Amino acid sequence: MTARELYDECVTELKKAKIADAQSDSRLLLEYIADVTYNELHLHPDTLIQEREVRACRDAVKRRQKHIPLQHITGIQEFMGLEFAVNEHVLIPRQDTETLVEEAMRIGLSGLRILDMCTGSGCILLSLLHYSHACEGVGVDISDEALEVAVGNAKRLGIAADFINSDLFEGLKCKDSADVENSDNKLKFDLIISNPPYIPTGVIPTLMEEVREHEPHIALDGSDDGLAYYKRIVNESPDFLVTGGRLMVEIGHDQGQAVSRLMTDRGYSEVSVVKDLAGYDRVVRAEWS
Repeated sequence: MTARELYDECVTELKKAKIADAQSDSRLLLEYIADVTYNELHLHPDTLIQEREVRACRDAVKRRQKHIPLQHITGIQEFMGLEFAVNEHVLIPRQDTETLVEEAMRIGLSGLRILDMCTGSGCILLSLLHYSHACEGVGVDISDEALEVAVGNAKRLGIAADFINSDLFEGLKCKDSADVENSDNKLKFDLIISNPPYIPTGVIPTLMEEVREHEPHIALDGSDDGLAYYKRIVNESPDFLVTGGRLMVEIGHDQGQAVSRLMTDRGYSEVSVVKDLAGYDRVVRAEWS
């Protein structure tokens, strides 16, 4: 079977299952399994595909027909120009979240201490560390399975970072005391950044099947109003920020005003909302002074 024939077959089968991105998913599966790039598919469509790769593509298409996310099939997702391993225990990194990373990079990341709250795959923290100079980073998540993914990504990318299992700030204590458990000293950071769960509970059943059925609800569910994690992060974060430190969070498109008010009421200054490339509110940022 030629590359073009296999591609066409994949597209046809995925369309039968009403996969919206049938063409791009087919192209990516062909590249992932048979190492046939987009250019090669169009320049050399008659390239013969080995039978084992044909079978592997067909098996992958059957999984995708069940609306299993493509990234769970390939096990990878690109984010900020880096390749991250993903699975069912972490949110799949999305382009929207690149707005959060890019906004953090605008402050000039050199020699800063960064805390990534609800780190998941580690994509936010590891991207910031990769593109910064002499920064240190800590990623926090309540899920051991997610932290395992984040640690693996750090090793694959050759980036040094610490990862801690904690329910938000509860597990963060400074290790400069001989009696750590009784120490009241807390770690201080120059930047706290987070893409927390922010989807209202009642909205989750309406999400596309790939998200609703295959991504971890613990990383999606932001309680009835979607603001539960913002309330805790905004309220507790000043204790972990240096003077002049910054807090940046990703938000849902309709949460800018509510999250901004939380920050202003807590005493943050320079509160502002940043839009993503599509023109939607995506990030709220503030300074603790």
